[in-house]
Amino acid sequence: MVRVKHLLARKGREIWTVDVDEPVLGAIQIMADRHVGALPVLRDGQLAGIVSERDYARKVILLGRSSAETPVWQIMSSPVVSVGPEESVRRCMELMTERRIRHLPVVEAGRMVGVISIGDLVRAVIEEQEETIAQLEKFIAG
Repeated sequence: MVRVKHLLARKGREIWTVDVDEPVLGAIQIMADRHVGALPVLRDGQLAGIVSERDYARKVILLGRSSAETPVWQIMSSPVVSVGPEESVRRCMELMTERRIRHLPVVEAGRMVGVISIGDLVRAVIEEQEETIAQLEKFIAG
């Protein structure tokens, strides 16, 4: 069974974050530069929330707020749904579906060690299914 720690080993543990007091414009710039759809939000080095492109669209653009003047803490989602490295891919997919979210910070011993996205999970499921199919074909072929 594929676990979160396997996904992080494959994709790496590089994490881009933003501080709660940073203007939303700064968070959006980091997301654009790093090609990610969400950023963990830190307060004094601790995970305080998560801000996504969806938060930006709904809580800044649609409300006519200023990206340069609105701090991230005003639009971030909190409390954060997170998982540990031992969590299964299946459980992560269930959480994302239930909560209607696309990103999960990975926390171990109170410290964030990575972030996984719905894309990471889908990729893992597809790879696992391809491996199962290849094994079955090999078995059938003798």
